[in-house]
Amino acid sequence: MVKITLGVEGMMCPHCEAHVNEDISKAFKVESVTSDHNTNSTVITAADAIAEADIAKVIDEAGYKLTSYSCEQA
Repeated sequence: MVKITLGVEGMMCPHCEAHVNEDISKAFKVESVTSDHNTNSTVITAADAIAEADIAKVIDEAGYKLTSYSCEQA
């Protein structure tokens, strides 16, 4: 299990959080995904690591910007 912490720029409200969460959930096999527009962050729990470039593409297509990425064993 891995924990991936993202910085995501452009989320302004709970609706934006839901949009990011939904797009990540659709694109990747994840256990959970939680976004917070107040801290501009998204935390993903998944069985395996997901490449930063792949996540950046999904975030970008959703209309937001990936500003940071870290992955660690959960």
